[in-house]
Amino acid sequence: MAYDPNNVFARILRGELPCDKVYEDTHVLAFRDIQPQAPVHVVLIPKGAYVSVDDFSANASDAELAGFFRAIGRIAVQQGVAEGGYRILANHGEAARQEVPHFHVHLFGGRDLGVVLARAEPKR
Repeated sequence: MAYDPNNVFARILRGELPCDKVYEDTHVLAFRDIQPQAPVHVVLIPKGAYVSVDDFSANASDAELAGFFRAIGRIAVQQGVAEGGYRILANHGEAARQEVPHFHVHLFGGRDLGVVLARAEPKR
């Protein structure tokens, strides 16, 4: 999947589309998901043009990498879910149903989130 500079997150970063911002620093913008799946559902995006976690991990600077992952913890505290627990999720590629070709992480919390994945049926 190639990076599309007109994807929705790139447009949010350029200020062309609004977002309900909860956090911003040099490397990260975080905002509430428009279709929340939990009481707390925040989307974190790096400010660089990275299509996936593979692209981000291979090409982001050390400062971008550290800043992004530190932001996850800061936002969890800010949103009041750090103590009770939260989940982070990043979809990569078609099989994982990545919808926007800009690396992003969802942070979910505020309720019991259940199992991560349904158990697969054993192969016969």
